[in-house]
Amino acid sequence: MSYQVSLRQAAQKQLDKLAEKDYEIVAEAILALEQEPRPLRVKKLAGSGLWRIRIGSYRVVYAIDDEECLVIVVRVARRTEDTYKRL
Repeated sequence: MSYQVSLRQAAQKQLDKLAEKDYEIVAEAILALEQEPRPLRVKKLAGSGLWRIRIGSYRVVYAIDDEECLVIVVRVARRTEDTYKRL
């Protein structure tokens, strides 16, 4: 089953700010969520209903709506203390 991937405006801006090399790697990982929204090593974030995947030093935080077959990317960020704040 194929999912549709949607990026929130803030996530798109964060993705657009990445260096070209990093952009390609992260964008490819986001597109892969269409086929498998819960890939190996995905982690569910406690208490929020959100998921995250790790791509090198970057994190992609997203929500999954199985009924609508939709993945909504909430944040694309380099891993820091603030990565998971205010989600």
